[in-house]
Amino acid sequence: MRLARSAHTEQPWRIHEFTRDFRIEDVWSYRTAGAGPNDFPVMLAALRGDGGFGKQSAPVRFLFALRWKLGALFGWDKPKASLGSRVPPLHDRLPADLAETVDTAAPRGMPFTPMYELADEAAQELANQTCHTVMHLGWAPASGDSGEYELRMAVLVKPNGRFGRLYMAGIAPFRHLIVYPALTRQWENAWRDRTVARPETTDPHPK
Repeated sequence: MRLARSAHTEQPWRIHEFTRDFRIEDVWSYRTAGAGPNDFPVMLAALRGDGGFGKQSAPVRFLFALRWKLGALFGWDKPKASLGSRVPPLHDRLPADLAETVDTAAPRGMPFTPMYELADEAAQELANQTCHTVMHLGWAPASGDSGEYELRMAVLVKPNGRFGRLYMAGIAPFRHLIVYPALTRQWENAWRDRTVARPETTDPHPK
């Protein structure tokens, strides 16, 4: 479900310290029935065990394949346009308590590079010729009085000039009508079908 930007900005997440010059493109929520305040690591494990973007529906796989084809054709994804070339990685600006929570050199099944991972949030980044993007996953109380928690995804972007702004505007209908609904089904099913045990962790925001 699409949420207002305030659903991201009002949470006490560390990501706000490093993305003040990024704009919030999208905020989306994912239902995680029965989830408690300590279950963010469980959700991340469920997502990793679910196969990632490779398990998406045929329309979503087609859109991503088309995007990579266009990127190859027009040079959007060349090394000179990536993290560490066109833009410095946000990870390099993090304090040690955040930077040391992930291994940026570890193999991964998606184009994003991890920034950090905490008990209630995680962030990854990507840069190409169109924009510098951060995908933030956060754990927050669900709306209502259920006491449950839910997963929230925010897409934060810094477009690369006029072309980047036009690109983001052009793909918005595809994100909202095809990609995010399909991602919702996949991620909510991953939570429902999870098989990992819940770790013993403390509430990241004790009262």
